[in-house]
Amino acid sequence: MDKILADYRNQLGDFEIVEIDEGRVEKIREELDIEAPVDLHWTWNYGNEVEELAALYERGKKGQWNAETDIHWDTDLPLDEWFLPREGVLMLPTILTMMEADEATCKAAAADEFAFTISQLLHGEQAALQICGQLTNSCPTMDAKFYAASQVADEARHVEVLSKLLQRKFGTIYPIGGTLKILLDKLLQAPTWKTKTLGMQTLFEGVAVGILDVIQKGSTNPLVSDIIRRVKMDEARHAAFGILTMRRTVQSATEEEMVEMEDFAFNILETLNANQQLDMLNVLGPKYGIDPHQVVEMAMGLPNWAEINSELFMHTVVPNLARLGLITERTEQQYREIGVMHGDRFGTGIDEDVRASMN
Repeated sequence: MDKILADYRNQLGDFEIVEIDEGRVEKIREELDIEAPVDLHWTWNYGNEVEELAALYERGKKGQWNAETDIHWDTDLPLDEWFLPREGVLMLPTILTMMEADEATCKAAAADEFAFTISQLLHGEQAALQICGQLTNSCPTMDAKFYAASQVADEARHVEVLSKLLQRKFGTIYPIGGTLKILLDKLLQAPTWKTKTLGMQTLFEGVAVGILDVIQKGSTNPLVSDIIRRVKMDEARHAAFGILTMRRTVQSATEEEMVEMEDFAFNILETLNANQQLDMLNVLGPKYGIDPHQVVEMAMGLPNWAEINSELFMHTVVPNLARLGLITERTEQQYREIGVMHGDRFGTGIDEDVRASMN
């Protein structure tokens, strides 16, 4: 299969990385208008066809919150204090601690990396907002259209709350990374609602839930904790929508369609993994005297690299793909070879995830 961003791949030891030079990244960011044709599908059945989706839609209506009035924006978030652990959650302060940097430098790096990470989530939320708008047109059932419409409101709220967090408390929004922009454009341009649902709801929402969970568990600031909790609560519903929809899609898929979905999922996750946070390291690393390639080489040299590297993917997205039947004997070894899949366990099951989002 053809690799995404094939022209921006290089070998770093035995590992193939994706790294886009800054000049090209700027051009990618300037591509604001993209061709994204969307099919429109009418339906004359206004009753509920999929009971689980109808229940999820009801849950979504009850779970609405106001990003301006329900958040205590007057809560302090001092950037010269630790609001996440010094080591383990964020890469830069962990590395700087190993380099015996002073505490003030480590705190500044933590604030910068957190702002960069939240900025990328913010840009992803804007993509989700637009993709869900597409799904209201193209989904075949009214249940799915209802839920996609409710998710549009959720995603708009996420864009609002994350942008306000960054602007009001960190004073900056970092530009979108080149790798993320290319991948999100591919989802926006995907030809079918099935591919859009697989890409956004199952892959990107699954990765986002993993990131949010790590931040929520580490956060000691009540403002950060509250915002992340609320966004994660919504994202869990979105992932459940993807699971419910893809489960029905997989059950009726032909062998050819299954291969296409398997390869699409692997291609997206392989490209995310191949970047190895170089988009962030190339922006922030030089500010703190950190060599991006040296960091990646050091990480990949750790004896437990595969276990550490796969943690984010194994949180939600890989287990759900495996249970949907979209990781098979044909592709499993490929996931393991690139360090995205590790061990034999797949966490909670799909049905447990869906039920949890409705409680």
